[in-house]
Parts: sequence; structure tokens; C-alpha cells
Amino acid sequence: MAEAYPAYEERPRRRGRKVLVTLVVLVLLLVGLLVVADRVAAGVAERAIADQVEREVAKQNARSAPPKVDVGGFPFLTQVLDGRYERISIVLTDVRGSVEGKAVSLPRLDVDARDVRASLDTLRSGNGEVVAKKVNGTGTVTYDSLAALLDRPGLKLGEQNGKLVVTAPVDILGQKLTVTGTADVTVAEGNKVALRFNDLTAEGLPAVPLARTLLNNYAKSISIDVPLPKLPFQLNVRKVEPKPEGLAVTADATDVPINSAG
Repeated sequence: MAEAYPAYEERPRRRGRKVLVTLVVLVLLLVGLLVVADRVAAGVAERAIADQVEREVAKQNARSAPPKVDVGGFPFLTQVLDGRYERISIVLTDVRGSVEGKAVSLPRLDVDARDVRASLDTLRSGNGEVVAKKVNGTGTVTYDSLAALLDRPGLKLGEQNGKLVVTAPVDILGQKLTVTGTADVTVAEGNKVALRFNDLTAEGLPAVPLARTLLNNYAKSISIDVPLPKLPFQLNVRKVEPKPEGLAVTADATDVPINSAG
């Protein structure tokens, strides 16, 4: 009669497979817990930075909705140990500042900070600096805010075919006319926007030299360098471009303490 050895050999194999499956499950659970812990730690840091940014915006006599902060890069915990972070994104919405006593509105300001240095103690206590090697910012100034800075009753700004366009009521030689035209938009020194209105026309303009001179004088009166509200994070304006929703502003800065925006 043959001996039934194979039946006994299957048991160690089955036990081995069970042990292997158990180890795989434990490893997956451990990885999952580490990922959760990593995201929780990132969330704590994001809230701490958001609180600091909110305080610094208030110091500039500006206000906004609560900042939204996202700490990029994975894993986060290794960045904490190193004290260096790949990227921190900050979104400020409903930003309102002041220029010469007039309110200026930026519906949204996106800030992207790269190569950020911050110690664990700084993030935990709020004391110390969070310094970014490079900061880029993009925002939009509403046309209503920009028109208010020009301080001309009835003047309206907008965008058409990538150009800044103006319409405004004027009184020329006793006639009430509507002026239309476009403007060249560039960056001026001191974080200002240079507006240079040209090719202004007015339907019904009297065909006399004085009427054209008065229209040209009006164009010159609104062709000015408009100051922008002080941007956070020491951002310097590099580019302005008319968009349907407003005047798009691109700015940047280097070696910036992002928790000390003033």
C-alpha cells in the first residue's frame, strides 16, 4: 500500500502562502497609514501657513477671503525633516486693497512659491520665516476698479480683441458726445500700469480743429500711470494684459519671506 506523503507536503505550502498574504496586507496597511499621516501633517502645515498669510495681508490694510494653501510634493514628511519644500501654492480670492483712498478689487490672486525653506518649529509655532526662493503671482484687476482710479464720470473700460477699450461721455463745444477708442497698456516703474489712449473718436464731432484739439486733450488727461495696490509677498509687476474679465497682472519676486508679506 502506497504512503500518502503528498497530502502532508501541501500544508507547509499553504501556510507559506497565508504568511505571505498576511505580510502583503500588513505592508499595504502600513503604507496606507503613512500616506494618511503624511496628508494629515501637510494639512496642519497648510492651515498654519494660511493663518500667517491672512495676518500679513491684513497688515497691508487689505482684505480677502480666507487663503487656500496647498503644499506640493510627496512625501511631505521627508520635506519637513529637510526643512525644504518643493512648492507651496496660495490662492487669495476677493482681494480688496486701496490706492489713493479708492478701493481696488482683485477677484483672485494666485501665488506659486518654489523652493521654500521652513523649519518644523516655524510651522508649529508660527515664529520664524518661511522663505521662498522664487514666487510668481497672477491676478486680475477689475475694469470698474481701474476706471475709478481714472476718476472720469461715466468712463467705462473693457476688452476687445486683446485691446483695452474705453467709452466715455464728453462735452465738446456744447455737444454731449460719446468717445470711444483703445489704449496701449504697459508696466511702468513703481508697480504702476501705464495707459496711453490713442485713436479716440466721437460720432458727431464738429468738423473744426478746436473740436479735435479738445478730444486729443481728453485722451491725454486719461493717459496716465495708474498705481496698483501693494501686492503681497513683495511681488513686482512684470506684465499686464487686457482680458475679458479684467486687466491680468503677472508679477514675481525672489528670496521672499511668504509669512512676512509687508
